[in-house]
Amino acid sequence: MPYLKKKRPRGVVDTSVLVAGIAAFKKPVPGTLVASAEMLHDWIDNRTFTWLVNEEILEEYKVILARRKVRPHLIGAAINLIRSVAEEIPSAGGYDISPDPFDEPFCACAEDGNADFIVTLNPNDFPQRKLKAHVIAPDAQIPTTGKTRLGSS
Repeated sequence: MPYLKKKRPRGVVDTSVLVAGIAAFKKPVPGTLVASAEMLHDWIDNRTFTWLVNEEILEEYKVILARRKVRPHLIGAAINLIRSVAEEIPSAGGYDISPDPFDEPFCACAEDGNADFIVTLNPNDFPQRKLKAHVIAPDAQIPTTGKTRLGSS
């Protein structure tokens, strides 16, 4: 039997976590801001999960970061990093999962991308009963997945 390795968990990162994490990079603040930054640092350093995105998610990241007065070159660097290593999931939509229409692309990405989790600071916008993915906070342990043959990710 070929050597087996763990498959990397697949996740969708809500804008709330990205914004809080980036804010904490500059000026650490106790609480969820630190947890968001730690999760992002761990992803950057260790690729702890496969980050799933679609074009609507990337656009929301850009708009919200700009609204929060993040410098344009930092927004570009963050988006380019995410885009370069994330797995892009084609937007299908049509699920009608979230009570917040702006969070619907995140839910659709999770469903279409077979995500193991959605990480958010706003769990009420991601009704667990309607999602296959686990809805988690940034300080929660990332759900693990099954095993796959060597060479798969």
